Amino acid sequence: MFRLATVFFVSIWVGAAFAQAPQSGSSYPSRPIRLIVHFPPGGSTDTVSRIFGPVLAERLGKPVIVDNRPGGNGVIGAEIAAKSAPDGHTLFVASASVLVLNPILRQNLPYDPLRDFVPITRLVTSPFIVAINPSLIPAASVRELIAAVKAKPGQVAFASGGNGSAMHLAGELFRLLAGLEMIHVPYKGNGPAMADLAGGQVPMAFVDLGSTSAFSKSGRVRILAIAASQRTTLAPELPTAAESGLPNWEALGWYGLVAPAGTPADIINRVNTEMIAILKLPEIRARIVATGSEPAPNTPGEFDGYIKSEIGKWTKVIKEAGIKVE
Repeated sequence: MFRLATVFFVSIWVGAAFAQAPQSGSSYPSRPIRLIVHFPPGGSTDTVSRIFGPVLAERLGKPVIVDNRPGGNGVIGAEIAAKSAPDGHTLFVASASVLVLNPILRQNLPYDPLRDFVPITRLVTSPFIVAINPSLIPAASVRELIAAVKAKPGQVAFASGGNGSAMHLAGELFRLLAGLEMIHVPYKGNGPAMADLAGGQVPMAFVDLGSTSAFSKSGRVRILAIAASQRTTLAPELPTAAESGLPNWEALGWYGLVAPAGTPADIINRVNTEMIAILKLPEIRARIVATGSEPAPNTPGEFDGYIKSEIGKWTKVIKEAGIKVE
Protein backbone atom coordinates (compact mmCIF):
# COMPACT_ATOMS: atom_id res chain seq x y z
CA MET A 1 0.00 0.00 0.00
CA PHE A 2 2.78 2.38 0.96
CA ARG A 3 4.66 1.52 -2.25
CA LEU A 4 1.58 2.22 -4.37
CA ALA A 5 1.01 5.54 -2.63
CA THR A 6 4.63 6.53 -3.21
CA VAL A 7 4.42 5.70 -6.91
CA PHE A 8 1.13 7.62 -7.14
CA PHE A 9 2.55 10.79 -5.60
CA VAL A 10 5.78 10.57 -7.61
CA SER A 11 3.69 10.28 -10.77
CA ILE A 12 1.72 13.39 -9.80
CA TRP A 13 4.93 15.32 -9.08
CA VAL A 14 6.55 14.34 -12.38
CA GLY A 15 3.38 15.23 -14.28
CA ALA A 16 3.21 18.64 -12.61
CA ALA A 17 6.87 19.29 -13.40
CA PHE A 18 6.31 18.58 -17.09
CA ALA A 19 3.18 20.73 -17.10
CA GLN A 20 5.12 23.70 -15.71
CA ALA A 21 8.19 23.28 -17.91
CA PRO A 22 8.52 25.35 -21.08
CA GLN A 23 7.18 23.56 -24.14
CA SER A 24 9.72 21.82 -26.34
CA GLY A 25 9.98 22.38 -30.05
CA SER A 26 8.64 18.90 -30.87
CA SER A 27 5.12 19.83 -29.72
CA TYR A 28 5.31 23.54 -30.58
CA PRO A 29 3.02 25.33 -31.14
CA SER A 30 0.02 23.89 -29.33
CA ARG A 31 -2.19 26.99 -29.49
CA PRO A 32 -2.38 30.39 -31.25
CA ILE A 33 0.71 32.61 -31.09
CA ARG A 34 0.42 36.18 -29.84
CA LEU A 35 2.60 38.61 -31.79
CA ILE A 36 2.99 41.79 -29.70
CA VAL A 37 3.67 44.97 -31.68
CA HIS A 38 4.45 48.12 -29.67
CA PHE A 39 3.08 50.45 -32.36
CA PRO A 40 -0.56 51.25 -33.21
CA PRO A 41 -2.27 49.67 -36.22
CA GLY A 42 -1.49 51.16 -39.60
CA GLY A 43 2.19 52.02 -39.21
CA SER A 44 5.01 50.35 -41.11
CA THR A 45 5.95 48.01 -38.25
CA ASP A 46 2.36 46.87 -37.85
CA THR A 47 2.01 46.46 -41.61
CA VAL A 48 5.14 44.32 -41.89
CA SER A 49 3.96 42.18 -38.96
CA ARG A 50 0.65 41.58 -40.74
CA ILE A 51 2.52 40.68 -43.94
CA PHE A 52 4.61 37.90 -42.43
CA GLY A 53 2.16 36.84 -39.69
CA PRO A 54 -0.23 34.80 -41.88
CA VAL A 55 2.68 33.04 -43.61
CA LEU A 56 4.26 32.16 -40.26
CA ALA A 57 0.89 30.85 -39.10
CA GLU A 58 0.62 28.65 -42.18
CA ARG A 59 4.11 27.24 -41.68
CA LEU A 60 3.67 26.60 -37.94
CA GLY A 61 0.13 25.29 -38.23
CA LYS A 62 -1.44 27.67 -35.68
CA PRO A 63 -2.90 31.20 -35.95
CA VAL A 64 -0.59 34.18 -35.37
CA ILE A 65 -2.56 37.03 -33.81
CA VAL A 66 -1.14 40.56 -33.91
CA ASP A 67 -1.60 42.27 -30.54
CA ASN A 68 -0.95 46.03 -30.78
CA ARG A 69 0.27 47.48 -27.47
CA PRO A 70 1.42 51.05 -28.21
CA GLY A 71 2.45 53.67 -25.67
CA GLY A 72 5.35 54.74 -23.49
CA ASN A 73 7.83 54.70 -26.36
CA GLY A 74 7.44 50.94 -26.54
CA VAL A 75 7.69 50.32 -22.80
CA ILE A 76 4.10 49.06 -22.43
CA GLY A 77 4.46 46.37 -25.07
CA ALA A 78 7.95 45.43 -23.87
CA GLU A 79 6.82 44.92 -20.29
CA ILE A 80 3.91 42.71 -21.37
CA ALA A 81 6.18 40.62 -23.58
CA ALA A 82 8.91 40.32 -20.94
CA LYS A 83 6.45 39.01 -18.35
CA SER A 84 4.80 36.48 -20.69
CA ALA A 85 5.34 32.74 -20.36
CA PRO A 86 8.58 31.64 -22.10
CA ASP A 87 6.93 28.91 -24.16
CA GLY A 88 7.09 30.40 -27.66
CA HIS A 89 3.43 31.38 -27.75
CA THR A 90 4.29 35.06 -27.21
CA LEU A 91 6.62 36.75 -29.68
CA PHE A 92 7.56 40.43 -29.66
CA VAL A 93 8.32 42.70 -32.61
CA ALA A 94 10.76 45.13 -31.00
CA SER A 95 12.37 48.26 -32.41
CA ALA A 96 15.82 49.71 -31.79
CA SER A 97 14.20 52.18 -29.40
CA VAL A 98 12.98 49.34 -27.16
CA LEU A 99 16.06 47.11 -27.34
CA VAL A 100 18.79 49.77 -27.46
CA LEU A 101 17.82 53.39 -26.85
CA ASN A 102 15.31 53.17 -23.98
CA PRO A 103 17.76 51.36 -21.69
CA ILE A 104 20.42 54.00 -22.34
CA LEU A 105 18.22 57.08 -22.07
CA ARG A 106 15.54 56.15 -19.54
CA GLN A 107 15.69 55.28 -15.87
CA ASN A 108 13.71 52.63 -14.00
CA LEU A 109 12.50 50.65 -17.01
CA PRO A 110 10.31 47.65 -16.13
CA TYR A 111 12.41 45.46 -18.43
CA ASP A 112 16.02 44.79 -19.38
CA PRO A 113 16.55 43.96 -23.07
CA LEU A 114 19.50 41.65 -22.48
CA ARG A 115 18.08 39.91 -19.41
CA ASP A 116 14.38 39.65 -20.30
CA PHE A 117 14.46 38.76 -24.01
CA VAL A 118 16.13 36.20 -26.24
CA PRO A 119 16.76 37.29 -29.85
CA ILE A 120 15.22 35.34 -32.72
CA THR A 121 16.05 37.40 -35.82
CA ARG A 122 16.33 40.92 -37.11
CA LEU A 123 13.38 41.52 -39.41
CA VAL A 124 14.04 44.65 -41.47
CA THR A 125 16.29 47.67 -41.78
CA SER A 126 15.71 51.14 -43.19
CA PRO A 127 18.53 53.66 -43.62
CA PHE A 128 18.20 57.13 -42.20
CA ILE A 129 18.88 60.08 -44.46
CA VAL A 130 19.91 63.71 -44.27
CA ALA A 131 17.57 66.03 -46.15
CA ILE A 132 17.63 69.77 -46.72
CA ASN A 133 15.36 72.52 -47.94
CA PRO A 134 17.33 73.64 -51.05
CA SER A 135 15.89 77.14 -50.81
CA LEU A 136 17.53 77.58 -47.41
CA ILE A 137 20.72 75.55 -47.92
CA PRO A 138 21.55 75.19 -51.63
CA ALA A 139 23.87 72.21 -51.12
CA ALA A 140 24.25 69.40 -53.63
CA SER A 141 26.25 67.05 -51.39
CA VAL A 142 27.01 66.31 -47.77
CA ARG A 143 30.40 67.92 -48.30
CA GLU A 144 28.73 71.19 -49.34
CA LEU A 145 26.25 70.94 -46.47
CA ILE A 146 29.05 70.60 -43.92
CA ALA A 147 30.80 73.65 -45.37
CA ALA A 148 27.58 75.68 -45.19
CA VAL A 149 26.93 74.74 -41.56
CA LYS A 150 30.53 75.42 -40.53
CA ALA A 151 30.19 78.92 -41.98
CA LYS A 152 27.42 79.60 -39.42
CA PRO A 153 28.47 77.80 -36.22
CA GLY A 154 25.64 77.34 -33.75
CA GLN A 155 23.07 78.98 -36.03
CA VAL A 156 21.79 76.14 -38.23
CA ALA A 157 18.99 73.95 -36.86
CA PHE A 158 18.15 70.37 -37.71
CA ALA A 159 14.85 68.61 -37.19
CA SER A 160 14.17 65.04 -36.06
CA GLY A 161 11.18 62.93 -35.13
CA GLY A 162 11.69 63.49 -31.42
CA ASN A 163 14.17 64.06 -28.61
CA GLY A 164 16.11 60.87 -28.00
CA SER A 165 14.67 59.22 -31.11
CA ALA A 166 16.83 57.14 -33.42
CA MET A 167 16.66 59.96 -35.99
CA HIS A 168 17.85 62.46 -33.39
CA LEU A 169 20.82 60.23 -32.61
CA ALA A 170 21.58 59.87 -36.31
CA GLY A 171 21.76 63.67 -36.48
CA GLU A 172 24.00 63.86 -33.43
CA LEU A 173 26.35 61.26 -34.89
CA PHE A 174 26.47 63.30 -38.12
CA ARG A 175 27.26 66.43 -36.09
CA LEU A 176 30.02 64.73 -34.09
CA LEU A 177 31.69 63.15 -37.12
CA ALA A 178 31.61 66.41 -39.08
CA GLY A 179 32.66 68.57 -36.12
CA LEU A 180 29.60 70.84 -36.37
CA GLU A 181 27.73 73.11 -33.97
CA MET A 182 23.99 72.80 -34.65
CA ILE A 183 20.67 73.30 -32.88
CA HIS A 184 18.34 70.32 -32.50
CA VAL A 185 14.62 70.94 -33.04
CA PRO A 186 12.59 67.88 -31.95
CA TYR A 187 9.18 67.20 -33.49
CA LYS A 188 6.43 64.79 -32.51
CA GLY A 189 7.10 62.41 -35.36
CA ASN A 190 8.74 62.47 -38.77
CA GLY A 191 5.63 63.76 -40.54
CA PRO A 192 5.59 67.15 -38.80
CA ALA A 193 9.37 67.43 -39.15
CA MET A 194 9.19 66.86 -42.90
CA ALA A 195 6.26 69.26 -43.27
CA ASP A 196 8.25 72.04 -41.64
CA LEU A 197 11.36 71.18 -43.65
CA ALA A 198 9.36 71.42 -46.88
CA GLY A 199 7.70 74.63 -45.66
CA GLY A 200 11.00 76.31 -44.86
CA GLN A 201 10.59 76.50 -41.08
CA VAL A 202 13.74 74.40 -40.59
CA PRO A 203 16.64 74.03 -43.06
CA MET A 204 17.59 70.36 -42.59
CA ALA A 205 16.32 67.14 -41.06
CA PHE A 206 17.34 63.60 -40.19
CA VAL A 207 14.53 61.13 -40.80
CA ASP A 208 13.91 57.71 -42.27
CA LEU A 209 13.83 57.26 -46.03
CA GLY A 210 10.14 56.38 -46.18
CA SER A 211 9.10 59.71 -44.66
CA THR A 212 10.63 61.75 -47.49
CA SER A 213 9.04 60.26 -50.60
CA ALA A 214 6.24 62.74 -51.31
CA PHE A 215 8.33 65.77 -50.33
CA SER A 216 11.41 64.86 -52.39
CA LYS A 217 9.29 64.19 -55.49
CA SER A 218 7.84 67.70 -55.22
CA GLY A 219 11.31 69.23 -55.24
CA ARG A 220 10.75 71.05 -51.94
CA VAL A 221 13.14 68.69 -50.16
CA ARG A 222 16.49 67.35 -51.33
CA ILE A 223 17.95 64.12 -49.96
CA LEU A 224 21.73 64.36 -49.88
CA ALA A 225 22.76 60.91 -48.64
CA ILE A 226 21.78 57.78 -46.75
CA ALA A 227 23.42 56.78 -43.48
CA ALA A 228 24.67 53.42 -44.66
CA SER A 229 27.85 51.77 -45.92
CA GLN A 230 26.16 50.63 -49.13
CA ARG A 231 23.48 52.08 -51.38
CA THR A 232 19.99 50.85 -50.69
CA THR A 233 17.81 48.99 -53.18
CA LEU A 234 14.96 51.17 -51.91
CA ALA A 235 16.53 54.19 -53.65
CA PRO A 236 19.70 53.13 -55.48
CA GLU A 237 20.18 56.61 -56.91
CA LEU A 238 20.98 58.04 -53.47
CA PRO A 239 24.68 58.13 -52.53
CA THR A 240 26.01 56.87 -49.23
CA ALA A 241 27.33 59.42 -46.75
CA ALA A 242 30.89 58.34 -47.53
CA GLU A 243 30.34 58.93 -51.24
CA SER A 244 28.86 62.33 -50.50
CA GLY A 245 31.54 63.54 -48.11
CA LEU A 246 31.19 62.01 -44.61
CA PRO A 247 32.74 58.56 -44.03
CA ASN A 248 31.50 56.38 -41.13
CA TRP A 249 28.05 58.00 -40.85
CA GLU A 250 25.96 54.86 -40.54
CA ALA A 251 22.58 54.76 -38.79
CA LEU A 252 19.90 52.23 -39.59
CA GLY A 253 16.35 52.06 -38.44
CA TRP A 254 15.53 48.44 -37.64
CA TYR A 255 13.32 46.10 -35.68
CA GLY A 256 13.45 42.43 -34.91
CA LEU A 257 11.71 39.47 -33.37
CA VAL A 258 12.41 38.40 -29.79
CA ALA A 259 10.85 36.09 -27.22
CA PRO A 260 10.67 36.11 -23.41
CA ALA A 261 13.89 34.94 -21.76
CA GLY A 262 13.80 31.25 -20.99
CA THR A 263 12.09 30.26 -24.22
CA PRO A 264 13.64 26.89 -25.23
CA ALA A 265 16.41 27.06 -27.80
CA ASP A 266 14.72 24.58 -30.13
CA ILE A 267 11.66 26.85 -30.35
CA ILE A 268 13.86 29.90 -30.98
CA ASN A 269 15.69 28.05 -33.75
CA ARG A 270 12.43 26.79 -35.28
CA VAL A 271 10.94 30.28 -35.49
CA ASN A 272 14.23 31.68 -36.78
CA THR A 273 14.36 29.09 -39.58
CA GLU A 274 10.79 29.82 -40.59
CA MET A 275 11.25 33.61 -40.51
CA ILE A 276 14.41 33.53 -42.62
CA ALA A 277 12.58 31.44 -45.21
CA ILE A 278 9.54 33.75 -45.13
CA LEU A 279 11.55 36.96 -45.53
CA LYS A 280 13.33 35.49 -48.55
CA LEU A 281 10.08 34.78 -50.40
CA PRO A 282 9.96 37.14 -53.43
CA GLU A 283 6.34 38.18 -52.88
CA ILE A 284 6.89 38.86 -49.17
CA ARG A 285 10.08 40.81 -49.86
CA ALA A 286 8.31 42.94 -52.48
CA ARG A 287 5.47 43.80 -50.10
CA ILE A 288 7.91 44.74 -47.32
CA VAL A 289 10.07 46.86 -49.63
CA ALA A 290 6.90 48.76 -50.58
CA THR A 291 6.63 49.88 -46.93
CA GLY A 292 10.08 51.52 -47.10
CA SER A 293 12.09 48.79 -45.38
CA GLU A 294 14.34 45.95 -46.51
CA PRO A 295 14.16 42.41 -45.11
CA ALA A 296 17.38 41.72 -43.19
CA PRO A 297 17.09 38.42 -41.29
CA ASN A 298 19.95 36.84 -39.40
CA THR A 299 20.60 34.08 -36.86
CA PRO A 300 19.78 34.40 -33.13
CA GLY A 301 23.49 34.67 -32.35
CA GLU A 302 24.06 37.32 -35.01
CA PHE A 303 21.06 39.32 -33.83
CA ASP A 304 22.27 39.12 -30.23
CA GLY A 305 25.69 40.43 -31.27
CA TYR A 306 24.09 43.18 -33.35
CA ILE A 307 21.95 44.39 -30.43
CA LYS A 308 24.99 44.52 -28.15
CA SER A 309 27.07 46.38 -30.74
CA GLU A 310 24.26 48.92 -31.20
CA ILE A 311 24.07 49.46 -27.42
CA GLY A 312 27.81 50.16 -27.33
CA LYS A 313 27.72 52.46 -30.35
CA TRP A 314 24.79 54.62 -29.25
CA THR A 315 25.85 54.74 -25.59
CA LYS A 316 29.02 56.47 -26.78
CA VAL A 317 27.12 58.91 -29.03
CA ILE A 318 24.61 59.79 -26.30
CA LYS A 319 27.40 60.42 -23.81
CA GLU A 320 29.48 62.55 -26.18
CA ALA A 321 26.45 64.55 -27.33
CA GLY A 322 25.13 65.00 -23.79
CA ILE A 323 21.65 63.82 -24.74
CA LYS A 324 19.09 63.57 -21.96
CA VAL A 325 15.41 62.67 -22.06
CA GLU A 326 13.08 64.18 -19.48
